[in-house]
Amino acid sequence: MRDILPDLRARCSDGIPFALATVVAVHGSAPRDPGAVLAVDAAGTVVGSVSGGCVEGDVYEVAREVLAGAGPRVVSYGISDDEAFGVGLTCGGTIEILVRAYATAAEREDLAAVLDLIAADLPVAEATVLSGAAETGARLVVRPALAADSHDIPGIHGTPGTPGTFGTLGSEGLDAAVSDDARGLLAQGHTGIQWYGAHGQRRMQEVAVFVRTYAPPPRMLVFGAIDHAAATARIGSFLGYRVTVCDARPAFATRERFPTADEVVRAWPHAYLESTEVDARTVICVLTHDPKFDVPLLAAALRTPAAYIGVMGSRRTHRDRLARLRAAGVDEAHLARLASPVGLDLGARTPEETAVSIAAEIIQHRWGGTGRPLGELSGAIHHPGGPTGTR
Repeated sequence: MRDILPDLRARCSDGIPFALATVVAVHGSAPRDPGAVLAVDAAGTVVGSVSGGCVEGDVYEVAREVLAGAGPRVVSYGISDDEAFGVGLTCGGTIEILVRAYATAAEREDLAAVLDLIAADLPVAEATVLSGAAETGARLVVRPALAADSHDIPGIHGTPGTPGTFGTLGSEGLDAAVSDDARGLLAQGHTGIQWYGAHGQRRMQEVAVFVRTYAPPPRMLVFGAIDHAAATARIGSFLGYRVTVCDARPAFATRERFPTADEVVRAWPHAYLESTEVDARTVICVLTHDPKFDVPLLAAALRTPAAYIGVMGSRRTHRDRLARLRAAGVDEAHLARLASPVGLDLGARTPEETAVSIAAEIIQHRWGGTGRPLGELSGAIHHPGGPTGTR
C-alpha cells in the first residue's frame, strides 16, 4: 500500500472512483506478498502491482467489472487452474486476490481515514471479510490506542488513549474478536487470514477475514558518520527503514552529508541509543570501528531487543572488540548476537557495494535465507512463513 499511497490519497481527495485489488493469500512461490495492491480508476488508469505482471491483465478486467457494480470478489490464480498459463502465472504459486470498489464518496472517505493514518506513520489494522456467513467486503478498521491528536482524523471513533475502530464486519461478536486479534497482529507486524464463527467464535471456519496491518516503518540506526554510513543510509531508506545517522563529531554529522537520512543526530552514540526507542524490528549498524565509541555503544545495543546488530571492522578489530566487551562484563550469549565483520561475502570494495553487503545480511537475517546463490539450491524460492524474529 505504501508504494502507491500518494496515488490513492489523490484519488480519494479528488473524488475519483476506483477499484482496489489486494493480495490476501499466497500458496507456494509467488512474486508479491499478502498486502500488495493494484488500483484501477474509472478512467482505466492502473497503479501498483499484485503479481509483478503475471496476472495484472486479468485482475484489471475484474477490477473494471467490480467498479461497474459487480460487487466485491475474491479471485484465485495458480498453476492448478486450467486458465493459469492463459493469464500468465507461470512462477509455480497460487495467489488469492480481493477486488473491491471505492465508488461512493462515503467509501472513499472511510479509506482516506486509513490512508491518513498510514501517511502519518501511525499504526492501524484493516480487517475485511473474504467469505462465509458475513458479507464479502465488509470492513473494520482497528487502532491499538488513539494518539492525542487522532480525533482530528475523519472516521476514527474513540477517546484519545483508548483503542479506536470504525466500520463493522456484521456482528458485534465478530467485531470484538477480530479487533482483539488485529491488535495482536499489529503489535507483531503480521498480515494474514483469520477464521471465525459467524459471531466471532474461536476455532471455527465459517468466516474468513483478511487482516492487513500497517505498522510504522522499522528503524535503522547507523552509528559513525563516514562514507560507508552515507551509502548504508541510502539503501536503508530504499528498503523502507526510517534511518537515523548518529555521530558525536559536529563536522561529520551534518544534513548535507546525509540527505537521504530521516534524522541526523549529533551525540555520543551510546548516550543517544540509551535515550531513543529500539524495538524488535530495529536494525543497528555500527560503522565507527573506534573502541571509545564501539564498546559503550555495543554494550548498550546488546541490552536492547534489536533484530540485528552489525559491526564494521576487520577480524583482528573484532577480536579486540570482543575482548574489551568481555572485560566490560558482556556475556557470551549477548556477544553471539553481533554480526561482525558486518555484511555478506560479496567481494564488496566501495562504500556502495559494502552497503549492499550489509543490506543483504539484514534481509537474510530477517527472513532466514541461506545467503547462497539461488541457482545452487532447490525447492521454493521464497521462504515459507514470516521472518525469523518479531517484526
